Amino acid sequence: MSWSVVGTISGTSADGIDLASIETDGRRVTEFGPARTTSYRPETRRSVLDAAAKKGADRARWPEIAKAVTDDHATAIQRFLNDNDLSPDAVVFHGQTVWHDPKAEETVQLGDPQSLADALDLPVIGDVRLADMAAGGEGAPLVPVYHQALAKTLLGEHREPLCFINIGGVSNLTYIDGENLLAFDIGPGNALLDDWINRHGAGEYDAGGEISKNGTVDRERLARALNHPFLSEPGPKSLDRYSFSGAFVDGLNLEDGAATLLAFTAEAIARAEALLPRPARLWLVCGGGRHNPVLMTALSDLLSGEIVSSDDHHIDGDALEAQAMAFLGGRLKAELPTTFPGTTGVSRPTIGGKFFHPAT
Repeated sequence: MSWSVVGTISGTSADGIDLASIETDGRRVTEFGPARTTSYRPETRRSVLDAAAKKGADRARWPEIAKAVTDDHATAIQRFLNDNDLSPDAVVFHGQTVWHDPKAEETVQLGDPQSLADALDLPVIGDVRLADMAAGGEGAPLVPVYHQALAKTLLGEHREPLCFINIGGVSNLTYIDGENLLAFDIGPGNALLDDWINRHGAGEYDAGGEISKNGTVDRERLARALNHPFLSEPGPKSLDRYSFSGAFVDGLNLEDGAATLLAFTAEAIARAEALLPRPARLWLVCGGGRHNPVLMTALSDLLSGEIVSSDDHHIDGDALEAQAMAFLGGRLKAELPTTFPGTTGVSRPTIGGKFFHPAT
């Protein structure tokens, strides 16, 4: 039996609500449906980023922000359903992460799944990370089981071992080699570079790598940053957006700081290769980072194996995480586990998510 599920997620950069529809039986995707990204209202995004930057402080504002996040999702989802004439069996609501501290056994995704179910008059699946945390897992990353399904369906075992790298606010990877599934957060993704560009009034991000390509990497500062102990720790492991600081480039000009931060992201990913059981033959890059040609070139220079955008293999790198949320909803409906000891460090394969049904 398969189900129509709409998945939603907004990443740590809060640059938009990703929505995607798939048909799935929880084991594979039987049909890919439409996908879209909708922006938050500017005031919602500002509040989300401010809450995340305060690293778990100022919790009194969280209910207000959660309501804004829920309202923006309700508007975006309803429009998406109407525009595409969709009547899904369920909507998966990841919510907006503003704090993630697995050592304190805490992860916070703001949003109210019950209010969203009531607003949409549809079943909503929420709290997708909490069962994993309760069973001793890191609560992240969640998407490896979807990566594995894509690899089996679209690529085949002749390309394994392979890695998916997602470069969003942070970077993470999924290593797939037969039934061997390993995943962990790597280090900073786009967040430090985005913040640097924004702080200098040069835009929201380094579009096309145009700023960083004109800078010179400060190798001494970079070497010090790469001594961060997280980078050499084996997985499973996970990060908050603000676990790393970009302060090590303070004092550099715009271009040199950007070049050094981009090199930090690329070198951190290269360090992760040493933590894998075997070198990957193929690296599929997902997330916003794949649009930065300077970063992609740096990865090609540093990693063994073939480095390509996921889009080169007909995997929509913009829709992938929303599709993954929908797939996790299919896993819950099929009563199949969503996280595993090798992906989050959870004590046993664990089914994540909880159903919220609209009030009658």
